[in-house]
Amino acid sequence: MNPTALVPAVNAGWITALSPELASRAQFGWTISVHIIFASLSIGLAPFIVYFTYKSVRTDEERFERLRSFWLRVFAAGFVMGTVTGIPMSFQFGTNFPQFSEVAGELIGGPLAFEAKMAFFLEAVFLGVLLYGRERVSDRSYVLSSVLVGVGAWLSGFWILVVNAWMQTPRGYEMITRNGMEVAKLTDPVAAFFTPRMTWMYVHMINASVISVALLVAGVSAYIIWKKRTATAWNTALKLAVVVLLVSAPLQAVHGDAYGRHVADTQPQKFAAMEAHYETGTADLHLLAFPKSVDAFTDPKAENLFTVSLPGIGSFLASGGDFDAEVLGLNEYESNPPVAIVFWSFRMMVGLGFLFIGLALWGGGLMFRGRLSDSDRYLKAMILASPLGYAALLTGWYVTEVGRQPWVIQGELKTSEAVSSTLTGTEATLTLVGFVVVYVGLVATALYVLKWLIREELRTLGREGSSNDHWHGPLPGMIDDD
Repeated sequence: MNPTALVPAVNAGWITALSPELASRAQFGWTISVHIIFASLSIGLAPFIVYFTYKSVRTDEERFERLRSFWLRVFAAGFVMGTVTGIPMSFQFGTNFPQFSEVAGELIGGPLAFEAKMAFFLEAVFLGVLLYGRERVSDRSYVLSSVLVGVGAWLSGFWILVVNAWMQTPRGYEMITRNGMEVAKLTDPVAAFFTPRMTWMYVHMINASVISVALLVAGVSAYIIWKKRTATAWNTALKLAVVVLLVSAPLQAVHGDAYGRHVADTQPQKFAAMEAHYETGTADLHLLAFPKSVDAFTDPKAENLFTVSLPGIGSFLASGGDFDAEVLGLNEYESNPPVAIVFWSFRMMVGLGFLFIGLALWGGGLMFRGRLSDSDRYLKAMILASPLGYAALLTGWYVTEVGRQPWVIQGELKTSEAVSSTLTGTEATLTLVGFVVVYVGLVATALYVLKWLIREELRTLGREGSSNDHWHGPLPGMIDDD
């Protein structure tokens, strides 16, 4: 990759434009960062919707009907936002990365078409049944509709990750010359769809989505319980969220450890960037890292970091059992990914993962003693933690995507070669700004909808409805009238 491609260029006039490559990467990165929040909401919320729907139909209890109605509306709002934020990404393949589309079109076209026709429409059709068909279909059909909505959401994630996993570890193709250009020709669909990375990514992403939603459900439940301690439905929801976290949070740690070894085998450069390992040799595992200087934030190296490390554990993880195994350092490569983004994102993802395990165990202990809803400290902790699942999910995604650079297709096509040759820095920068503004508005709208739904729920419970209409809460920045 040409280093000057990442340096902002100053154009005549009032605009300071980024290079086409940097602006295009930032635009797609920003778009998918927002989209993935809503996509993972659908994936993670689907099992909760199935459970609440089944229990509501089976028991006819008011608490499950209340939870079904509330979280179904959240799911519907997230589905709409996910659709709106996801559509532009397919166009960006053509407008910003046409060379990538040309080279990989035969490999990625099928999975993306399957995602739209097989998964999206399945989810959309039966979501309509869930929203408007309660009195129009049988109980069995209604419960089945919730299951099919979940299947659609999980299938959608599957086909998208088929594409991404192929970009990470491409298989099932051969490079041929077509119209004077080297392109990938599909030779083995099974190998292309089920690459070495696919299973690892799918399990990790699905479980991360479930963790994110479990924290969201726990946070919303904790807030409503804070305001109305006798809210039976939300005590049930909080217990369910804690049980889900007790299973999913430790699973993510165990699976992530094995996933790391797979990354070391298939993308050693990314593995080295995760630990800022520059010199070839044995690698330590940095449990904690603190910058000694400002430079460490943008260029993390051994000499400008204070670390709490486990000697040789990086080699142990990479090799699957050898503390003295040699790990290839970043200095061996001609060009490297933005190490700082990968290094710090990995630390945040892992740190938050262990925080989630701690919160799950804390909640499990309180639930065992029958004090889950009585602990003000735990309720506050879960309210604060409610957005952190998405922070962990996003930083994990940055490790995956930024760590692959400079390749857009590992070992075959560099990002700098995939960017449109006719796109100017000004055009790419202006559209980047436009996407940032519009997507910030969409996120703000989604948060407002969630806030409105919570307020309406509290009014229904007879807890909130004061004339000043403040956003009451137990945390700083919120007004508490308790």
